[in-house]
Amino acid sequence: RTEKERERQAKLAEEKMRKEEEEAKKRAEDDAKKKKVLSNMGAHFGGYLVKAEQKRGKRQTGREMKVRILSERKKPLDIDYMGEEQLREKAQELSDWIHQLESEKFDLMAKLKQQKYEINVLYNRISHAQKFRKGAGKGRVGGRWK
Repeated sequence: RTEKERERQAKLAEEKMRKEEEEAKKRAEDDAKKKKVLSNMGAHFGGYLVKAEQKRGKRQTGREMKVRILSERKKPLDIDYMGEEQLREKAQELSDWIHQLESEKFDLMAKLKQQKYEINVLYNRISHAQKFRKGAGKGRVGGRWK
């Protein structure tokens, strides 16, 4: 059983490395294409391309940040070699973690509900204030008119 698990983990690691290599190769090709286009095009289009690159870069860093955070949260569960007491401790640890996450979720949902309520109140205040606002062209004119 452990050998199968090791083989599976090795396959997963190989696939991950292969995907990373493919992504790196694709990025290098994209960069080469962009440099070629930049050298061939005029100054205005080059500025546009730089802006597009910056936008893509921000999105990519966001994606990388998400992957990093998820990898920190998602820890491997190695329970094959644990004894009964260690399994109980691990189960208690996971239960506490779930409880903490659920309480954070509850707090955030309550905060979201409060914010939605406040937005509704503000919209109502705006619409109420606009009811009593004078129409365009009917405002007071300063000075003396004959």
